[in-house]
Amino acid sequence: MIVFELICREQHRFEGWFASGDDFTAQQSGGLLACPVCGGVHVEKLPTAKIRKQSTEALVPEQEAAQPQAAGKVDASRIIDYILTHSEDVGKRFAEEARKIYQQEAPQRSIRGVATRAEAEDLHEEGVPVFSLPIPPQDRWN
Repeated sequence: MIVFELICREQHRFEGWFASGDDFTAQQSGGLLACPVCGGVHVEKLPTAKIRKQSTEALVPEQEAAQPQAAGKVDASRIIDYILTHSEDVGKRFAEEARKIYQQEAPQRSIRGVATRAEAEDLHEEGVPVFSLPIPPQDRWN
């Protein structure tokens, strides 16, 4: 998995997760990418800084440093597992529940679920901190 910082014509910035750089290019050229805020399909990658592996090793806990990983490779299955085990699935009630949490009408907790583009736009306009995270089917977690 690779994470790119993306931007649309309206200057909305967001992250996109892709299997590879070629996967990003294929989705971009196929018109499959859309801004989660405005729905615009003109999406570009923003330049990112490259960090040398040597300088990042000091940030990794000792036990993890002993387990080398390919430079720049993210273990997507660990990230997905973490999200799934540390959040509550509220399904189609996502927008309603996120709004209640933001307005302190429901207990503070991490939630995940499904929202329409219009619901996501409304939440962003209200200042509710939400983001889209496409989680692939479990058989593609490699």
